[in-house]
Amino acid sequence: MTSVATPEVPSASALSTAASPAEADHISLADIARAHDVRFLLATFVDMTGKPCAKLVPVEAADQLEAGAMGFAGYAAGLIGQKPQDSDLIAIPDLASFTPVPFIREGLAVIHCDPHVDGKPWPYAPRVILKNTLARLAGQGMQAKVGAEVEYFLVNKNPDGSLSTADPRDDSPRPCYDARGVTRMYEHLTSISEAMNGLGWGNYANDHEDAAGQFEQNFNYADALTTADRVVTLRYILNVLAEQRGMTATFMPKPFTDRTGTGLHFHLSLWSGAEALFPVDNGADDGGRGLGLSALAYSFIGGILDHAPALQAFLAPTVNSYKRSGATTSSSGATWSPRKASFGGNDRTHMIRVPDNKRIELRSGDGSANPYLAIATAISAGLDGVEKSADPGHPSGPGESKPDAHLLPATLLHAVEALRRDPVILASLSGDAEIGKYYADAKEEEFLSWHNQVSDWEVRTYLTSI
Repeated sequence: MTSVATPEVPSASALSTAASPAEADHISLADIARAHDVRFLLATFVDMTGKPCAKLVPVEAADQLEAGAMGFAGYAAGLIGQKPQDSDLIAIPDLASFTPVPFIREGLAVIHCDPHVDGKPWPYAPRVILKNTLARLAGQGMQAKVGAEVEYFLVNKNPDGSLSTADPRDDSPRPCYDARGVTRMYEHLTSISEAMNGLGWGNYANDHEDAAGQFEQNFNYADALTTADRVVTLRYILNVLAEQRGMTATFMPKPFTDRTGTGLHFHLSLWSGAEALFPVDNGADDGGRGLGLSALAYSFIGGILDHAPALQAFLAPTVNSYKRSGATTSSSGATWSPRKASFGGNDRTHMIRVPDNKRIELRSGDGSANPYLAIATAISAGLDGVEKSADPGHPSGPGESKPDAHLLPATLLHAVEALRRDPVILASLSGDAEIGKYYADAKEEEFLSWHNQVSDWEVRTYLTSI
């Protein structure tokens, strides 16, 4: 969505609903940029790891960007399905994503782009993958709305390479919601809050999370693509503004062995126009399950639970992810990370929490997840459940799970193996199993690259053990 509208120029979101292409054509990207006093555009897309890639484009070249003249060497950009000999990725801007960020640099805006190759949307590009999933959902008369909880740590890197909390006084084993910790980070937190509210995102809470140095800043839910764009944009904003204050904002799932890790939780719901599809009709009985959800919602949950092990390759996509999900405790006494594919009511120990009958919360994702891929694959899993009328059974009680519930993968390699065994999720990336195999191969290589490094733990454990 356009973040700031002006009286002179219609909002970019209005362009997407114009009566005809001809009516939209006269509102150019250059027009929108100049109306917001933007002099430079960060033409942005992410690779499969979520790394933001961009070119800084002066407004004088905005027409060229809009016309598809900005090429990227895809292999150099990162994990995005290209080889050195392949044609350029062409960044095609989505005008509805235009986001002025004057709090980063005066006159700067971010615009999210869909990579194309040889005139066609590139099926390996995460934003294209999500759009393809949403098109499939739309073909069944449904739309997805998504909220995201973005957690992160503020740290400093010490001369010896170790990490320490950016706020040295933030050292309590149980600092969650600590008013003093929030106050000490007032300038940082309020600058992020003001940025989000200035963009129209509806920031409604900023809090100290469970671990020393960990924070969360929430914004309103929106359609799935808008929320994914906002997660990418917020990470960029957090990185840059923290750096300006001499700190590092990290979304690494487990930067500290003894502390709670960083999650990226998604709140999902399906709609048909203005009709919410998850609540049971007219307060009717929901089959004795007691959560007030419709049959469609339970089937959607069933699909996610059925495919949970494979989904973790996207929801928890790094070696470090499994230091978080495999933890048995933390300094606070809880990990807030599910270990089994369970669902229940307002209980944060489950993979799927149902806080009310309008949405579900998917809690097994972590801070390293690519929001486009995470949302796309979760929707694909849920949609498979809807198509098969999957039955997740009755919800588990507080802190409980069914004996036959899937165990979530213990390592990234286990998640890759689960992905390769799951034809639905393997083919959920633009409908092409070859893209899923490409991703699985890359993640296996990532795991083996880590595995081949000799660690301090190995030296301590084995040096004189024999």
